[in-house]
Amino acid sequence: MEFTAKQIAQFIQGKVEGNEDAIVTTFAKIEEGVPGAISFLANPKYTHYLYTTQSSVVLVDNSLQLDKPVAATLIRVDNARDCVAKLLQLYESMKPRKQGVDKLAFIAASAKVGANVYIGAFAYIGENAVIGDGCQIYPNATIGDNVVLGKNCIIYPNVTIYHDCKLGNNDTIHAGSVVGADGFGFAPNAETNSYDKIPQIGNVVLEDDVEIGANTCIDRSTMGSTIIRRGVKLDNLVQIAHNTDIGENTVMSAQVGIAGSTKVGQWCMFGGQVGIAGHITIGNKVFLGAQSGVPGSLKDNQILIGTPPMEQRSYFKSQAIFRKLPEMYRQLSELQKEIAELKKQK
Repeated sequence: MEFTAKQIAQFIQGKVEGNEDAIVTTFAKIEEGVPGAISFLANPKYTHYLYTTQSSVVLVDNSLQLDKPVAATLIRVDNARDCVAKLLQLYESMKPRKQGVDKLAFIAASAKVGANVYIGAFAYIGENAVIGDGCQIYPNATIGDNVVLGKNCIIYPNVTIYHDCKLGNNDTIHAGSVVGADGFGFAPNAETNSYDKIPQIGNVVLEDDVEIGANTCIDRSTMGSTIIRRGVKLDNLVQIAHNTDIGENTVMSAQVGIAGSTKVGQWCMFGGQVGIAGHITIGNKVFLGAQSGVPGSLKDNQILIGTPPMEQRSYFKSQAIFRKLPEMYRQLSELQKEIAELKKQK
């Protein structure tokens, strides 16, 4: 990668302040800048680094006011954070894609493999599996029988996709994730004083443009499908239980857990360690703060936090009071004693 500040500014529709011929060959955080790097400033807490960074070019918002001269060339844009994301996408697209089938990979005779595919060493492609054009399947991945992958999917090392699951186009599954393991279905048996396993005969369906983080688990349905809709992004260590339906463009941070048969709407955002009960419905554009616990259904367009979740302002007010409870309890005890003494004097 080698671009000039002028070329970068043209790509992101920015304005150069300084040397428009400054060369960029890499990316760096503004506090760790080196010559030849491009950095960005989006958080005011890091503004002081702008005057000391060694990066050759820094993306900044148009609204930034300088207190003193800077050595780096600046590119002013409407939103520096959004622009650096575009540049990172460009950089990623320039990397050469792996192609070809490693001689140590196993591909069942009945499987269908598309054009321009990469299949790494010790990957397993099962019977009647379909691998779409441009897919990349990294070493030790397992693609079960009858699995269908659309075009340009990326399956990283040690991913397991169980039988009969279906992926759309442009899906990415990061290392160690499991798609289609059995849902948690057991029924108590009084006669044997144990649990009988309920067979999970459904599958998992991932629609287009889904990205699944590392070591995330999406369970197959008891019947029908567990569905992850178009554009969903799941972080690492997320658990999606059987028969759940996750709406389009919903995002979930690490360690979120969704219990079975729950329907989550579109454009929702869940912070880390959010827990959702089973057999409920979460509306569209519901934002849940970290560690929220949701026991019942929620309507559209809410910003909630806590267990059970409450409106954000009310939650923070309640937390402020909660910290004062020991002192409030002491004062209440003293008042009770004073009242008791007054009653004795009557």
